Amino acid sequence: MNLLVIVGSTRPGRAGLPVGKWFIDRARRQPGVNVTVADLAELNLPLLDEPNHPRLRQYVNRHTKEWSATVDAADAIVIVTPEYNHSYPAAVKNAIDYLHHEWQYKPVGFVSYGGVSAGTRAVAALKPVVSVLKMVPVAENVNIPFHAQFIDDGVVEPNDVMNDAADAMLAELVRVNAALATLREPQHQAA
Repeated sequence: MNLLVIVGSTRPGRAGLPVGKWFIDRARRQPGVNVTVADLAELNLPLLDEPNHPRLRQYVNRHTKEWSATVDAADAIVIVTPEYNHSYPAAVKNAIDYLHHEWQYKPVGFVSYGGVSAGTRAVAALKPVVSVLKMVPVAENVNIPFHAQFIDDGVVEPNDVMNDAADAMLAELVRVNAALATLREPQHQAA
């Protein structure tokens, strides 16, 4: 399974980078899972600047064409997101809105972090967005409350709950991906 991990926080000093690195390392240990990383801070997509609707796939900008190819190549998605003001960062919404067809029929999981809510309100806000794009959110997620306690010198030191949650989510992504794969196959019209 080709897994795309999207690191959603872009601000300086973000916890998303160490949280993302921990999860990416965990995912790379799973047999049969190939990981690609899209760090939105590095990707640096401008606010949606395509003149055509994403459903048309008539992209004119190089950054959009590259982003399209990255997402298209994925079988499953994991979004690593903080919670900002009871929701997810604008950079995540912008990255999602750039594309349409590339997201369809792919399972999606979430690694969220924050204070007492562990980023779960961000995930709750994201689920209707990904669902309307025909992505399938899995029930298993990684929710990290009071995340700063797990970061030491820029490195996440996970507990067993975090590791077990990551493994359960990855296993479910593999399982749901197998069920959705045929829906992603190109549709052939009868002559």
